[in-house]
Amino acid sequence: MPELPEVEGVVQALKPKIEGRTIQQVQLSERVHFSFSEGKQCIVKQAEPDAFEITMSQMTITKIERRAKYIFFHLLRDDVPYVLVSHLGMTGAWFVVNSPEEIHEAKFQKHIHATFKMADGGYLIYSDIRRFGELRFLTKIEDHAPLTKMAPEPFDEHACDFFIAKSKLPKYENKAVKEVIMDGQVISGCGNIYATEALFAQKIHPARKMNRISEKRKRALFKEIVTVLRQSIEAGGSTISDYRNINGEAGSMQNRLQMYGKKLCPVCEMATSQMTIGGRTSVYCPNCQH
Repeated sequence: MPELPEVEGVVQALKPKIEGRTIQQVQLSERVHFSFSEGKQCIVKQAEPDAFEITMSQMTITKIERRAKYIFFHLLRDDVPYVLVSHLGMTGAWFVVNSPEEIHEAKFQKHIHATFKMADGGYLIYSDIRRFGELRFLTKIEDHAPLTKMAPEPFDEHACDFFIAKSKLPKYENKAVKEVIMDGQVISGCGNIYATEALFAQKIHPARKMNRISEKRKRALFKEIVTVLRQSIEAGGSTISDYRNINGEAGSMQNRLQMYGKKLCPVCEMATSQMTIGGRTSVYCPNCQH
């Protein structure tokens, strides 16, 4: 699943290509329409597909920004602001092309689910192979409660203090550190990949309970999370599985990962171990991490 650095890469690539442009027409896939007719919500959430297509038409994209793992498309029509919130799920990808045929990877070409025809020509296209992503049209952010509960951006000045305070709450103090730092209400945007890397760098076992980690060590861990997130942003994110930046571009952070997906520890060369924490597979070195 794309994490903060991957989403940041998508946003930075979209901004110069899409900001300031107007959507002429929107077409959703047959799969999205069929899903709604069956009482389900495939990709487009809390909106009837036909209404979504009509509502999005003639919207001007004034600004694109990232918040945690979400992409916010700020919209304007008749001087009234709106926002389209995008979550990439497991395999979501955005493309800016002159025609849909320019999407060369067959798996993304086959799974186009939202086509935004731009008034000045060309297309903004959302493709999603496994269809776990979301497109959510809102009049304001507060209309979707989970968006109001996100932790501060990890780069914010007070984010570390926020993390420390949260970690001491009864809800979190007896949980495994790996599960806590992947909670978006504690730290924004840190998922399995970068939690694994930060814990390895600080030699902390992923199952260690929060109340068994000193405040000094927690602060060092938070600093490590910020460091690895920044490194990944600079590298264009980690291209693992079906993640792509816009137009199929790949990142290179996967070449720098020390523990995620590794069979041997790069420090002591002992075989790594795995366990499930918070529903995710956690890889760690049983010798280096305590």
